[in-house]
Amino acid sequence: MNKTLTLLLACLLAITVKAQTPPTTQPFGKVDVADLQLKACDFEKDANAMVLFDKADVFFDSQYQIVSNFHKRIKIFNTNGKGEGDIRIEYYSQDHAEYISGLQAQTINMVDGKPVITKVDKKQIFTEAVDKYSSALVFSFPNVQAGSVLEFKYTLTAANVGDFPDWYFQGHLPTRYSELKTTVPDLLYYKNLETRTQPWAVNKEEGSGTKIRAIANLPSIPDEPFMTSREDNCERLLFQLLSINIPGSYSRNFSDTWAKVGDNMMKSEDLGMQLGKKLVGEEVIIAKAKALKTLDEKVAYVFGEVKNAMKFSGTYDKYTTDGVGKAWEKKAGNSGEINMILCHLLKKSGVNVQPMLVSTRGHGRVNPAFPSSYKFNSVVAYIPIDTVTNYVLDATNKYNLYNMPPANVLNTFGLAMDKDAETYDMVFVANKKAVKYFAIVAAEIKPDSKATGSASLVSYGYRKVNTVQRYKTDGEKKYIDYMRSGDNGLKINSLKMEDMEVDTLPLKQTVDFSLDLTGSDENYIYFNPNVLGEAKTSPFLAANRFTDVDFGYLNSFMLVGQYKLPAGYKVESLPKSARMEMPDGSITFRRVMGEQGDAVSVRYQVDVKQTIYFKENYPEFQDFYKKMYEMLNEPIVLKKS
Repeated sequence: MNKTLTLLLACLLAITVKAQTPPTTQPFGKVDVADLQLKACDFEKDANAMVLFDKADVFFDSQYQIVSNFHKRIKIFNTNGKGEGDIRIEYYSQDHAEYISGLQAQTINMVDGKPVITKVDKKQIFTEAVDKYSSALVFSFPNVQAGSVLEFKYTLTAANVGDFPDWYFQGHLPTRYSELKTTVPDLLYYKNLETRTQPWAVNKEEGSGTKIRAIANLPSIPDEPFMTSREDNCERLLFQLLSINIPGSYSRNFSDTWAKVGDNMMKSEDLGMQLGKKLVGEEVIIAKAKALKTLDEKVAYVFGEVKNAMKFSGTYDKYTTDGVGKAWEKKAGNSGEINMILCHLLKKSGVNVQPMLVSTRGHGRVNPAFPSSYKFNSVVAYIPIDTVTNYVLDATNKYNLYNMPPANVLNTFGLAMDKDAETYDMVFVANKKAVKYFAIVAAEIKPDSKATGSASLVSYGYRKVNTVQRYKTDGEKKYIDYMRSGDNGLKINSLKMEDMEVDTLPLKQTVDFSLDLTGSDENYIYFNPNVLGEAKTSPFLAANRFTDVDFGYLNSFMLVGQYKLPAGYKVESLPKSARMEMPDGSITFRRVMGEQGDAVSVRYQVDVKQTIYFKENYPEFQDFYKKMYEMLNEPIVLKKS
């Protein structure tokens, strides 16, 4: 009996220990058969591929260069995951500041029950220039198929002790195991900025400044509606050099301030020094701007000249590549070149303008407590008006408005740099006014289950920018398809656009339409009065959310409709007037329905008074949107008399 009990306890202990043991890494080239036979990720069943492990070992060599050994292994589950075999590794290559060595890569497949290795041909590994500062190592794995294991390792060496690599445990694929090992000598001190909600699988110190930290079974971060960057939302460790201290010999504090960062950037030949560069033919623009009476007129004119003259290369960069002079001559450039041209012309026109470093939405938010230039990836023009008002201008997008901050830098901090006054201030970029959209609809419902009518649509701010950009980029035919919002029964018979080019006025659209009321029969007509209003489907259908919801700006939508009933029909079912709001009052929804003689009047109103909703509160948020869209789409039922 005691023997049996002892054996049972031993088995249970073994099972418990096994369950608590984190996944492990393996030497390059050694692969478990179980991984080759793996059919799916056990904690994310629908994944097309997964990271089996991703590890880094970061230490300092005898010359105090930072040496990072990376080793990553990826499992492909199906043909949709084959794109993971295309690898691109970017690094800072100017002046040999960073370089990559020792790259090895191979594909491992199971053939006739045995592992077969196909190495990446070194002749198929290419180095591409990203810009004058950075390069990329590019290669593709051969023979990638469902079931493949892809493996690569390399060494990245950085000459500057300030370039300690950040580590992102999480990414666009589910990750079974992610490990960072760091060894830092006592004379160097780095500040850690940790973002972590998952428990450590490993968290230990091994002496001599060595730490090992790992997280297991991390879900992927998918593309989600109204998300910012993955980097903003993933488990990560960031590093910043604070000091070097050699006892009795040398001591230096590297704790940056934003003033120090701004001063260095304004002294840079590729950024701040460009502000004074003369542009060919600038005198004509400057003279016209100076002749205008008000600040708004000057800003609007110069902004229009630059955004209409320059072609954006598609590259966001805080530095200029060829300089503003050459970019102006070519009438093309990156974001740094275009917006430094804008700053130069505004300054010469007598406008108090400052270059402002920003990080675009897809690049990630800037932490104001972590002074560093590396998180910024672009520059815009900043014009302070008074203590509460300012203009933020980005001339890379021809549809941006001068009096409204560009949408892709909202809800993050920018560094405004005034070299003359020696002031360098962090500014939170936001749009405090709700962006409005009004729809006024009048239609007549016919006995043959059709409707004809007209609508007046008025779009302000970002609604206008997005609509005009879509209309001009896609053309009228595709834009009309977009307006139909997937409703095959809706036909746009005519469309008129007004005030597209006037920054200070909203966009007005006048629409004539006809509508097939599908689902109706000879006795009943079913009609959804939300015509040309909000989309028919909630953008938040997923049961789970992995990133914060960031709308960017406040929203206000209203639809007012008047629908004449067909002769011989009466209202069988009219949705009730209702009001609904989030518990904190940050979103309100109103629906007002009324019957007046031979017509039905409706009014929908949605006000979103908050821009960011944290993923932790998503269940409540998602439930609200589900109910709201059900109420937006609830039909009116007419019955034949």
